[in-house]
Amino acid sequence: MRHNPKFSIITVTYNAASVIEPTIRSVMQQSYGNYEYLLIDGGSSDDTVEKAKASGMKFAHIVSERDKGIYDAMNKGMLLATGDYLCFLNAGDSFHSPDTLEKIAAAAAATDELPHVLYGETAEVDDKRNFVRMRRLQVPEKLTWKSFKHGMLVCHQAFYARRDIAPLYDLQYRLSSDVDWCIKIMKKSSIMVNVHHTVVDYLQNGISLQQHRASLMERFGIMCHHYGIVSTILYHMWFVIRAMIKK
Repeated sequence: MRHNPKFSIITVTYNAASVIEPTIRSVMQQSYGNYEYLLIDGGSSDDTVEKAKASGMKFAHIVSERDKGIYDAMNKGMLLATGDYLCFLNAGDSFHSPDTLEKIAAAAAATDELPHVLYGETAEVDDKRNFVRMRRLQVPEKLTWKSFKHGMLVCHQAFYARRDIAPLYDLQYRLSSDVDWCIKIMKKSSIMVNVHHTVVDYLQNGISLQQHRASLMERFGIMCHHYGIVSTILYHMWFVIRAMIKK
């Protein structure tokens, strides 16, 4: 069965003028045309929105207003989206190549039913767009909702969920609601397809150590909620041992 899925690409920004242009350009260069592009801005005080409007990109929506954080902004994007799949492409990130969406659509076309989730690999790049390395956690061949017991094996930006099964992000989680969101979606999914391509270039960021620790603590709570406390503790003990072995 042939599918021609529509992708809703959502970029959330706040004072992202220095990194937004490569993101928009990577969307404009896509060879696959069945997509809509939404820019959800948190009321930037720089010229993020002006740069977006001057890019030549035909946005389906540009929203610029104060929000309650990144996941609130993502929820706004989801509520405006009309595509079959949601793609969250953060400011500074970009599609890996001009035919990325074409490859993802081809993977969807190879199935009888439109897959619930399409996913791929992530490359990390620096602020000059130079390749640094592949993401440390490699995606599994077969993804299930239990896969994230081993950590977030699929990067949020490389996880394409069907819009009709995607819940809103839970705003009680300030730093790691994307982990909770992906697990909830996988619990509903019976068809999850590895597209066997690198789909996103992830811009390495300078997240503070304090924020990183807070994010890990939040993720721990999310995993306890979905997988149970004992199981989560045991897996985290293995994470520590694995890290020591690799050193």
